[in-house]
Amino acid sequence: MKLNYSLDDMRLFWVVAQQGSFKLAAQHLGIPPSTLSRRINLLEQSLGLRLLHRDAHRVNLTATGQRYLERCGPLFIELNQVSGELHADKHQAVGKLRISAPINTTYRWLGESLNAFQRHYPNIDIDLSLSNMNIDVSENAIDIAFRVGEPKDPDWIARPLTTISFVLCASTSATQWHALQAIEALEQHPVIIAKPVKTWRLQHNITGQDFEFEPRGNIKLAVDDMAIASQAVVAGLGIGLLPISMASEQIQSGKLVQILPEWQGIPRTAYLMYRDRDNLPLRVRLLIDFMLANPPEAY
Repeated sequence: MKLNYSLDDMRLFWVVAQQGSFKLAAQHLGIPPSTLSRRINLLEQSLGLRLLHRDAHRVNLTATGQRYLERCGPLFIELNQVSGELHADKHQAVGKLRISAPINTTYRWLGESLNAFQRHYPNIDIDLSLSNMNIDVSENAIDIAFRVGEPKDPDWIARPLTTISFVLCASTSATQWHALQAIEALEQHPVIIAKPVKTWRLQHNITGQDFEFEPRGNIKLAVDDMAIASQAVVAGLGIGLLPISMASEQIQSGKLVQILPEWQGIPRTAYLMYRDRDNLPLRVRLLIDFMLANPPEAY
């Protein structure tokens, strides 16, 4: 059976039933009473059934109209609730944010930044997924992703937040590596790799010469957590390329030494990533603005 009315016709009937008169319903809907009456007549003609008894002041439901209202009423109540929730998404600082971020980044500064954000916006909740591997942000319905390194998803907007510098380190006890003279010598010694970075891009502090080192047969440990990689370097298992902020703590405590100090890792940028520039829920826009207004210091 083909019906010649729209969902909007049903909604108009529902509003008339709720208001109890065409005049009040027309005022509520912002349309002329004559237009409303004509639309309801068309709905009844399409159904072949009378839904309303009309008099000069009020309308009353027929028995058929009452059954029709009982079936379609919950639908429009739910639709109104959904519309209200969407309105809150757009205009109120409420709801849940789904965020993806690397573990070490979160430990270093992001966790404290998110805590400060939630203190400022107490009605926004956060679902934070930590992984040093780049998860599929679209498949996991992520609102905002934090990434280190050049973004590879062209469909996402990437905003730079800070840079991370790296130095070559060895354990204080691993004296056999302290006096390395040439960067090429790295190929002859065991190294610790923090995935997903498998290629070390280095630059000479004085000459500006670039050197790209891709370990192959000398990888002692490959792990997707920078803190575990740092522990392996401290244990003397191999040479590591570590963030300056992490290495400096171990150097000051006497656990690590910097080797080949004239070479440093080319800084990597930490990005905040989101999908759309427009039509964002307010909670997403607020976090973007908060992070851009309070970026971490380079480390």
